[in-house]
Amino acid sequence: MFNLFKFASPATFYPLAGRLAMGFGIASAILLAIGLYMSFFVAPTDYKQGEGYRIMFIHVPAAWMSMLIYVVMACWAAAGMIWHTRLSSMMASSLAPTGAMFTFIALWTGALWGKPMWGAWWVWDARLTSELILLFLYIGFMALESAIDDPRRAARASGLLALVGVVNVPIIYYSVQWWNTLHQGSSIKIVDGGVESSMSEIMVWTLLVMTFACWFYTIAVALCRVRSIILEREANTSWVKELLQGAKS
Repeated sequence: MFNLFKFASPATFYPLAGRLAMGFGIASAILLAIGLYMSFFVAPTDYKQGEGYRIMFIHVPAAWMSMLIYVVMACWAAAGMIWHTRLSSMMASSLAPTGAMFTFIALWTGALWGKPMWGAWWVWDARLTSELILLFLYIGFMALESAIDDPRRAARASGLLALVGVVNVPIIYYSVQWWNTLHQGSSIKIVDGGVESSMSEIMVWTLLVMTFACWFYTIAVALCRVRSIILEREANTSWVKELLQGAKS
């Protein structure tokens, strides 16, 4: 029977991560090319916002990924604290930079979209403010981890921050429902077990393609980054020394 627990070992996971990263990277590049083509040339012009709405196909997936990555990062951090697995904290560390990048992209594309729609680059809207807090949480996670020399103490401290900060994710998601904000509500909703959208079908498909491109990119980059973290933290182990000797020969 296939035993997934053996991949909790950094030595076992390292080669698997390399193979998976290659596959997800190629899939991400293909989906991104298809998604961008659909965004600019296939999706119709919006009857209210004109051509400017097309930034949505970058803004919305980036915003979704910023929240999803933080939740996954917090789950990895919790797993490391509960089961004391080294790989779990490494995975949390590998996700943080990509999550911060998507949060930054979501904020800036939102500003570019908001200027012609609202007449302002930034407003202290509930969703915008909570998304900005999410960026600070990512930065705080990385800063706290790098400020502590002991990897175990660093993983425990940054993991606690991730778990406390995860409460901000539902605030971001439900902010447009809980408060009267300028930010528009969700265009895609799950109603009675089905999906309901105020957008045309081609717009929804374009959005989904771009979202999966961002998702696969996140997996590929996180796997590449965790391989570097594994080599750094396991540098004194025999398997890493043998791997490096084999690479030199």
